[in-house]
Formats: sequence, C-alpha cells, structure tokens
Amino acid sequence: MTEGRAHFPIEPWALTEIGLDMASLAVHESVFALANGHIGMRGTLEEGEPVVVAGTYLNGFFEERVLPYAEAGYGFPEQGQTVVNVTDGKLIRLLVGDTPLDLAYGEIIDHRRTLDLRAGVLRRTTEWRSPNGRTVQVTSTRLVSFTRRSIAAIEYSVECTDDGGDLYVALQSDLLANALVEGTGADDDPRAAAALRKPLQSEMAVARGRHAVLVHRTRRSKLRMAAGMDHSVEVPDSSTEDIEASGDLARYTLAARLPAGGKLRLVKYLAYGWSSRRSTEAVRDQVEGALATAKLAGWDRLVREQRELLDAHWAQSDVRIDGDDELQQAVRVGIFHVLQAGLRAERQPIPAKGLTGPGYDGHTFWDTETYVLPVLIYTAPDAARDALRWRHSTLDLARERARVLGHRGAAFPWRTIRGEETSGYWPAGTAAFHINADIADAVSRYYHATLDEAFDRDYGTELLVETARLFTDLGHFDVEDGFRIDGVTGPDEYTAVVDNNVYTNLMAQRNLREAAAAVKRQPDTAGRLDVTGEEVDHWLRAADAMRVPFDTRLGVHMQSDAFTHHEEWDFEGTPPEKYPLLLHFPYFEIYRKQVIKQADLVMALHLCGDSFTLEEKIADFAYYEARTVRDSSLSAAQQAVVAAETGHLQLAYDYWAEAALTDLQNLHQNSGYGLHIASLAGGWTVAVAGFGGMRDHGALRFSPRLPDRLTRLGFRVVYQGRVLQVTITADQATYQVMDGEPLDIHHHGRAVTVGDSERVLDIPPAPVVQPVHQPAHAAPRRRTRPASD
Repeated sequence: MTEGRAHFPIEPWALTEIGLDMASLAVHESVFALANGHIGMRGTLEEGEPVVVAGTYLNGFFEERVLPYAEAGYGFPEQGQTVVNVTDGKLIRLLVGDTPLDLAYGEIIDHRRTLDLRAGVLRRTTEWRSPNGRTVQVTSTRLVSFTRRSIAAIEYSVECTDDGGDLYVALQSDLLANALVEGTGADDDPRAAAALRKPLQSEMAVARGRHAVLVHRTRRSKLRMAAGMDHSVEVPDSSTEDIEASGDLARYTLAARLPAGGKLRLVKYLAYGWSSRRSTEAVRDQVEGALATAKLAGWDRLVREQRELLDAHWAQSDVRIDGDDELQQAVRVGIFHVLQAGLRAERQPIPAKGLTGPGYDGHTFWDTETYVLPVLIYTAPDAARDALRWRHSTLDLARERARVLGHRGAAFPWRTIRGEETSGYWPAGTAAFHINADIADAVSRYYHATLDEAFDRDYGTELLVETARLFTDLGHFDVEDGFRIDGVTGPDEYTAVVDNNVYTNLMAQRNLREAAAAVKRQPDTAGRLDVTGEEVDHWLRAADAMRVPFDTRLGVHMQSDAFTHHEEWDFEGTPPEKYPLLLHFPYFEIYRKQVIKQADLVMALHLCGDSFTLEEKIADFAYYEARTVRDSSLSAAQQAVVAAETGHLQLAYDYWAEAALTDLQNLHQNSGYGLHIASLAGGWTVAVAGFGGMRDHGALRFSPRLPDRLTRLGFRVVYQGRVLQVTITADQATYQVMDGEPLDIHHHGRAVTVGDSERVLDIPPAPVVQPVHQPAHAAPRRRTRPASD
C-alpha cells in the first residue's frame, strides 16, 4: 500500500480511513480529533510524524496578544485571545532497531484508522516495513474520557511480524510543550489562527518511576496548566526503562527485545488541568490526583465507562435515516463531534471549532447559541445548561462593554474565549448585536424545554433582562416606523451596519417578550435587578411596535431597510475561483450590493417563523435564495430547514448533505484548521427541524415531510422530562413518548396528545411551489460520490 490512496468506506457507526493520504493529512487530523469539552486532541499519529498541526487544547486556556490597528478608535478592543497548543501527551515515538517509525518513509503494508462512534475511541492499525527490512504491526486505541473530565489514555502495542529473529525496539513516551507551530498552507486566510511562538513558560518538571508532570504558565494571560502521564507496561522478554523531565520535555523510555511474534503493550494515562488562580503546586496536585485514580481504574474500566455513557446518549440523540447510508454516517459523525465539543465544557465556552483545531483562534461566536445549543438542549440538556452558565459568568464583562459603548444592559462579545470582546473589526463583528438576542433565544429555548426553575431564577432571568435592556437602549421609537434598531449588522456579514435588520429586530422582539415573562415568573430576581413595571411596559411596547421592513412592490420582506433597492451583484461575471468573496473583493464593494454571505432573513423564517405566513415564507425564500452565495458553512443547514418547510424538499435534501459533509469532504477548504461544529450540528438540525418540521414556539410543533430519496427518518428529542420518539415515512408520522408523562404537541397545526403508545398521523401534501434558483456557482455543493442505495 502506498500513500495517496486513502478512502472512507460507508459504515453506520464508524468513520474509517484506509490508507494514508498525505495531501489531506490536516483535514483528517481534525476529523479524527477526540475531545470531551475540556480536553481536545487532534487525530495525529502517536509517533509524531507525519504531521501538520499537532494540536492539544484545553477549553478556556489562551494567550493574549495585542490587536494591531493602523488607526485606533474609541471602544476598539486592545487585546486579542488565541487558543494555546498545550503540552502534547499523544506522543509515543517508536524506534524499530535504530529506525524511527515514520509513515512518510519505509513501506506501508497496511494502515487504517477508525473513529468508533459507539465506543468513543480512535483505533489505529499499521503494518510497516522499515528501510532496514524489519516489519512490525502497531495498534493503538485513544480515548478522551467523557466520564473523567481531566483524563485521556492511549493503549499502544507493537508486534514483530517478520521472521528475522529477535527485534529490538524502543518507545519514547513524551510530554512535549512549545512544539513548533505548523500551518495548513493558507496563512492569508482570516479564518485561520494567529501563530503563537513558545507561549508557555516552564514552572515545574517532576518525574519518578513511570510518572511525570510538567507545569507551565502563559506569558501574558498568566494562566497556569499542568499535564501528567503515567504508564502500565507488558513486555514479553527483557526490557529496560528510564524517565526524565526538564523544562518543556518529560520522557519515559522503554527498550525491549521482541522475539518473532512477540508483542509489547503499553497503556499511557494522561491528565490535564489549568487554573487562573491556583499555585504551581496546586495545579500539579490536581493533575496527579486525577492521574492516580485513572490508573487505579485501569484501561478496561475507562473504555467501559465511555461506552456506557455513549449508549445512554445515543438512546436519546440518534437520528436514523433509511435510504442514504452516506448521509446516515455523516449525521452521526456530526452528532458525535457536537457532543465532544460541549459535554464536559462545564462553564467554559464551546468554540466554533470545538477543540479540534486552532481555527478562528479558538473563539466562541453566536454559532454556539444558535446552532450548537439547540442540539444539546434537546439531546443533552445538562451540557446546554453549563454553556449558558458560562455566558452568565461573563455578564459583568458584557455590562462593562455596554457601558464603554454608551448603553445600558449587557453587550456580549462577537468573539471571545474568556468573555472580553476580541473582534478588531467593527462592521461585520462587534456591530452584530444580534448575538445578544441569540443568547436570549437559547436561554428561553432551554427553559421551555426543561422547565428548569433553578436556572431560570439564578441565571436565565438575569441574562434575559440585561440583553433586553441593551435592545431598548439601542433602539428608539419613531413616529412613522415604530420601534427601530439602527446601525447594526445581521447574520449576513456581507451587508454591514444597516437599519432594521429583520433577523435582529424579530429576535430582539422575542428577547423583550421573554424577559417580560421571566420577571413575572421570578419577582425576587426582578427585584434584585431593579426591574420596574415601567421598564417591563417599555419592553412590551417596543416589542409590539418592532419595525419589520417589507417591499410592497416585490412582495417580500427586506433583509434590512432598503436592501431590495441595492444594486444587484454580478453573479454571472464572478468566476468560481473568486469565492469566497471576502478573500477577493473589497468589503465596501460587497456591502453596497444585493449579495448575501449566509442565511439572514431566511434564518428569521426558521427561528422566528411564527412571525410570517407560509405565503410570505415561500416568497421570501425564493427571493433570497437567488442572492445567497454561502461563503459560510453556517448557511446550508438554515437554507435546508426553510427549503423543506416551503416545499422544496429535494433542495433541502441537497443542502442537508452539504451541511453534514462539510468537513468529511472539506467543502470550504479550511477543515484542516478544525471542524465546523455549527455545520456538523446542522446535520441534526435539518433532520429534526427541516424534515421533522419541529418548532418550539412555546409548545412543540411538528410538520414532517420526507424527500423522495428517503423511506424513513427517525429521531428522539428530550423535552420537559420526556423522551419523544418521532418516526416519519412518506405518508405518515408516528409519535411516541418513550419515557415520561403524555405530551401535548401539534402535528401540521393539529393539537394532539402523545403517550406511551404509538400515535400515527397522516402527512398532508407539501405546498406546490415554483422552482427556485441560486446565484451562478452557488448551487448546493454536490457530493463527490453518489448517495448509496
């Protein structure tokens, strides 16, 4: 077997790479990443080579850097934050005789890696013949524990598979800090990360027996982290071992003699922790304690705990698709990575790339609340609660940011790691105040889905109040136009600093009404926040008078004031190599035209769908479909949901595949920086909100329909203590409460009660609509291979 022939067979519960594709190495490092929300490890080979980005990340652990401005302005953020590639514990270098195992050299007889979605581990098998003619088989299984937040582990074995007599091998199991930062070949891409050179300063290095710990501190942000390792070893014959630790390197070395057919097995236990306040010794002790209990539990128990947790999770989160095996695999991969991004974040942010790579500097955006949290709210609500508690923990910083900008309430950052605003670009960044409403929407969605009174009292109401205060201060009443919110940027970052963006206004309207409802539920919290009856009346009057611009000539809503009067973009004259536009045209030129980066008004049709009639949705979707180029991975899932609702089922199906396959096929050419967690979440969203038609506007509503290709779609959602199963075929939908009390829902507008027996209901025909079209070169990205039968 030679490099460049890797392929991925279609499997329902795994993702397997057979062969080695050097050109796609960075992408596969992202796809095979393991994480638990606290620790993230890219899918690099244990031997360390070949490698593109050898990243290991701790959620919330970053270094500061100065944001450069040619000309500074009042209110501009001064400090950036960049995720740090921390101490790498994945390394287990292997020397066969005196030759290091490196798959770029020698002969690869067989190589395959499997991400097991049920077991939650990364398995790898390699048979390799060294340049000196000796052959070994290496197998490894890697795990980042969902049940033990600080723990990762690797089982690594080497077997002599030739008949050349005794084979001498050496393993070097490392902890390595400040490894050289490599790139993915697109240094001019603003979606990439700022390079950090040696951000970690050594504070402690200790080693004894088979155990070592390194403690480091960042130079500017003054965060302290520790990484520890310990080992269990099984050897068939004589061996020697040694350990050392100093500065940036700790190394355990094991040399052994393997007879023909002999096998060496090593289990490497890893523990990570960090703190902004604890001492060097305290951080070391935290890691050593976690490491000791993990080694005591042993490898088999760690694997068993991982499988048991995932069995429980899949029982309430799986999406079953009959009729498209490739899409089935991709959607499950997406659900798994969403779980990895947030399950054990525990009051830390969920970054746009999760913990799979350094893209976007490791920042969290509105992606979290609008794309990722809806998946977690209805499948793993405790994880969603923790993410919202992290937002609440940053409220003081958001209040201070609002004051700097001259407003009341809280102004949450467009991009951040710790909570400060770190976006150095105002028009398409910090002017996007819709992030406040996105957070409020997630808070409200979580409350309605869980009825978590303690969260509502202690966290949710305060978030809703402070976001509502910002919007009432940003907006103003106008004699002719009602309540206006001017000078903001909506989700479409190609149309910046506009008046009355429909998405922002309607989401703010919901924010205001939900805040009023929350203070009524929680009068004590309202009193603590000095909310008066007059303030609540002001919120409700603003909500009722919210401006939603409409073009009566065209019969469509304007994305923002006068948008439909802007000059059209010359799509026919824009060649495909000029996409994404942001890398090839001045922003000023883009801002002046009717060209849309990603779903904006169309997303309002989904998330604020109760504000539109079906006829308005059909007309709006057709108009904006013709102007949306999807230069963002965020767009396809939202377009799919609205396409399904408006009768364009085949188009919705095509967009579904684009969203789910974004990283598996590297459709945006930047998956090497890390996965697009929001797009992967879109695989679940299109299944449930698109073809399942689920909406949660105060009560669960379903309007399911399937595209011709699929014969059956099934999913479960967790709602108010119940587990609801939904199964959809071409003509019927079946609802059943699998766990909990009966539940009132709506099916295509009809109120029904669902209990523990199956409720089978007919599906009405889809609306008959005219075909829609996309801009030139912006049709849904087609799969590189046809959907399987």
